[in-house]
Amino acid sequence: MTTPTASNVIWHEATVSRQDRAALRGHGSAILWFTGLSGSGKSTMANGVNGELHRRGVTGYVLDGDNVRHGLCNDLGFTDADRIENIRRIGEVAKLFLDAGVITLTAFVSPFQADRDRARALAPPGDFLEIYCAADLTTCEQRDPKGLYAKARAGEIKHFTGLDSPYEPPQSPELVIRTGDCSLQEGIDQVLGALEQRQLIPPLPV
Repeated sequence: MTTPTASNVIWHEATVSRQDRAALRGHGSAILWFTGLSGSGKSTMANGVNGELHRRGVTGYVLDGDNVRHGLCNDLGFTDADRIENIRRIGEVAKLFLDAGVITLTAFVSPFQADRDRARALAPPGDFLEIYCAADLTTCEQRDPKGLYAKARAGEIKHFTGLDSPYEPPQSPELVIRTGDCSLQEGIDQVLGALEQRQLIPPLPV
């Protein structure tokens, strides 16, 4: 646990607990940490899963890498140190959402295993699912939905993951979704199945 930089900081226990919020909503909460190269389908997959959760009456929220950098992390660049701080902040925000009873879906490249492990350590055991959106560099570069690979190849973007900055694939993820080979719906079904298996969301009625 990070030592607070300010003195006289004491954690205030809430009157309403996470368990109370789960009972009210009728489902559990978890952090679904989607990781993978740019263009691997993290945001698409996270938003697809969240859409299905919404249709089932389950409260979810997507923390998207680009969206977060518009506000909370708009003071950070893409050096290794800034990436580490970016993921640290997201981990802390996801922890609060977890306590709020929300299924929190994060969509970040989060290239370093140690940073993802630190985010995992913030959650109770079993409440953090690392989901690897596995697509090789060639596939991601061919997709290039934001034109980032082209800019990086042209030297307009430095420290680009997969080219001049490393990506460390997850060592033991809860799920591997081969987004280069499967359909979006197949990936969504994998995630929903994992949530049902862990009894975090109710199964669809037969």
